[in-house]
Amino acid sequence: MLIAQQKLKENIAEYILYMYQIEDVIRAYSFDVEEIIENYVKPQLPDTSFLSSYRKWYTDLIYNMKSQKIEKVGHLHEINEVMVEISYLHNTMLNLVNDDKYKGVFERALPNIDHFKEKSNLKDKNHIEIAFHALYMKLLLRLQKKEISPESEEAFDTMRVLLAYLARAYHNMKNGNLDFINN
Repeated sequence: MLIAQQKLKENIAEYILYMYQIEDVIRAYSFDVEEIIENYVKPQLPDTSFLSSYRKWYTDLIYNMKSQKIEKVGHLHEINEVMVEISYLHNTMLNLVNDDKYKGVFERALPNIDHFKEKSNLKDKNHIEIAFHALYMKLLLRLQKKEISPESEEAFDTMRVLLAYLARAYHNMKNGNLDFINN
């Protein structure tokens, strides 16, 4: 909860990846808030004064996931809405703003995104969603302590740079500091 709030303010890409992880944690604990609190939250929480806040946050997430019928797969509507905003920002930076630096970052990542798309079941997703899913897969591989080849690390890095650039632009846009007209 506190981590999510901080990431939402500071780095939207990290927020999305974190929320993907939280959705999977909720699924892994079969939507049982008490199990989540005992086995996932408490071991990480140095101060139990936030316990009731965490319980409410997870309870609300569980309710939302169930009501949105994403118990098995999918993402919360609020995450999907942010993804739409980021995708629109991506298209705006490529096609309207003509941000040459962003175009270069995207062109370096594109072959890796396309390669990941071909190897995954994400054929209906746009480039930005695929990059997020690829980086989430990398996170899962790291958590499972699986080896990642240098070639894959390099591919992931191009997507990380792309999403970092977009996250910074998103933050600037939300703060009113991104000038789409005079770029």
